[in-house]
Amino acid sequence: MNIHEYQAKAILREFGVPVPDGHVCYNGASAREWAKRIGDGPWVVKAQIHAGGRGKGGGVKLARTSEEVRNTARDMLGMTLRTHQTGPEGKVVTRVLVENGCNIDRELYVSLLVDRGTSKVTVMASTEGGMDIEEVAATTPEKIFKEAIDPLVGLTPFQGRNLAFCLGLTGKLTNKAVSLLQGLYDTFIGCDCALLEINPLVVTKEGDLLALDAKFGFDDNAVFRHPRIGDMRDYDEEDPNEVEASQHDLSYVSLDGNIGCLVNGAGLAMATMDIIKHSGGNPANFLDVGGGATIERVTEAFKLILSDKNVKGILVNIFGGIMKCDVIATGVIEAAKQVSLKVPLVVRLEGTNVDKGKQLLAESGLNIVAADGMADAAQKIVQAVAAC
Repeated sequence: MNIHEYQAKAILREFGVPVPDGHVCYNGASAREWAKRIGDGPWVVKAQIHAGGRGKGGGVKLARTSEEVRNTARDMLGMTLRTHQTGPEGKVVTRVLVENGCNIDRELYVSLLVDRGTSKVTVMASTEGGMDIEEVAATTPEKIFKEAIDPLVGLTPFQGRNLAFCLGLTGKLTNKAVSLLQGLYDTFIGCDCALLEINPLVVTKEGDLLALDAKFGFDDNAVFRHPRIGDMRDYDEEDPNEVEASQHDLSYVSLDGNIGCLVNGAGLAMATMDIIKHSGGNPANFLDVGGGATIERVTEAFKLILSDKNVKGILVNIFGGIMKCDVIATGVIEAAKQVSLKVPLVVRLEGTNVDKGKQLLAESGLNIVAADGMADAAQKIVQAVAAC
């Protein structure tokens, strides 16, 4: 789960991480009044969407008077902001963050994430703040510094000082950096984050450190422990199909292909997409109904796939371990009848109650193509879609 920048900064304040004073606004007049309350200008007006690269797309602008704040906010609100992360369709701006400007001396980068290689939370820092970290990693990897944190000890002052020195911070800035990094680590652990990114972390000409921008990603499986954070979820920033899937406990990710996939198990779902691609087709989604799916959940999954207008065919690939093949078959039949299925459907079933499942499909009276294995299923659905 992701949240907006202004929400991320509110959380950081609670953990003692220094951030600029600011307030979220939904109209130009409110932006002008909040600018006056925040303090003297200049101010920065920032579009609030779940995407990076806002500055390059015109979503971050400097305003030197309160009237300029109002006009800038008014122009941003309602605009479709396009960045390298939004894609060509862009995202509509419905709120802006108005905050104090600052005298920037240097821009740095700091993030915390779970490193699967070490199974530890890792702090990653770079002197190249304000840039895409992927670009820095590709062109100048020596400018990225890492510290893996022992979960039993936590971030130590030594590690904080080491990172500060790597970033070229000296004197009083060293202690400030150690304190800031400790606050970021406490935030990461306390909020069950999957990613916490500060880009840029700025050194001001007055000798302070400020988290000028903040990006959070939370572990979806832990959000239930943080109802206040859960309430920060902005459904307008998410794919409607993915939101609908979450309401039925389905793992769904929309893709740009034309072959819908209904699979049980994340690994099998990935393998199914791979073999479709290998056979010359393009998967339209990742969809895992889970090991304990009910008939109702399978039916909703089927409807979800067909809600994508690009889907020209569906492949159902089920290995019945915990999930029983006859349950999947019943769900497929019910869904196909409810939505008046008009696209090719290929079903591959293996495992518990497979014979009963195949019998139900054969006796359904629906135009369902049975497959004997994954390769056979992929080839059949690709051929069927190509013939449409």
